[in-house]
Amino acid sequence: MKTGIHPKTYPVLFVDGENEWTGVSTHKTNQTKVVDGIEYSIINVDISAFSHPFYTGQKKLVDTAGRVEKFMRRYGQQMANQGKK
Repeated sequence: MKTGIHPKTYPVLFVDGENEWTGVSTHKTNQTKVVDGIEYSIINVDISAFSHPFYTGQKKLVDTAGRVEKFMRRYGQQMANQGKK
């Protein structure tokens, strides 16, 4: 790797509610926490794999057949009347 072209990285602690995990980032904050003798900048995140419904299994699957039936109930009569004109 070429020297001097990459930004400086810092150890960070990502926090999502009760979940914490470490990583590196170019972003450094004033809030810090020492874990295992290393000082980490704390970055609070709103959504992560620990809280997102897709990853936690709380995602609701949309029934596409139900959508078509709902559309036909709502607009099917209008479509049938247009064909008669």
